[in-house]
Amino acid sequence: MTDTTTTTRAAPKAAVTLTPSAEARIAELMAKAPEGAIGVKLSTPRRGCSGLAYSVDYVTTEAKFDEKIVTPGGVFYIDGASVLYLVGSIMDWREDDFTAGFVFENPNAKGACGCGESFMV
Repeated sequence: MTDTTTTTRAAPKAAVTLTPSAEARIAELMAKAPEGAIGVKLSTPRRGCSGLAYSVDYVTTEAKFDEKIVTPGGVFYIDGASVLYLVGSIMDWREDDFTAGFVFENPNAKGACGCGESFMV
């Protein structure tokens, strides 16, 4: 008798999980994106007192090693050089009476500066 079971592989999990609120904000950004923008990209440039900061910007070209996440409102990219700092993170969009912005829950962050603008791994 032959075994006819098939093994299927689950798609790899994205390095960053986007909340519904973050996905909605990406959709809003893409709805008013400058001409030529193909998505929104998260990177972690070196800056701030703790060493790394979160940066979200429009992107016009797809880089070879960037992670690509397709959301209902547009494409979200994660900078290939930043993925290791972000694996397992949750990205949310929060607004209140005084502030609005993306907020990150990053299990890799070992500390952050007092103002919350930068982090270290």
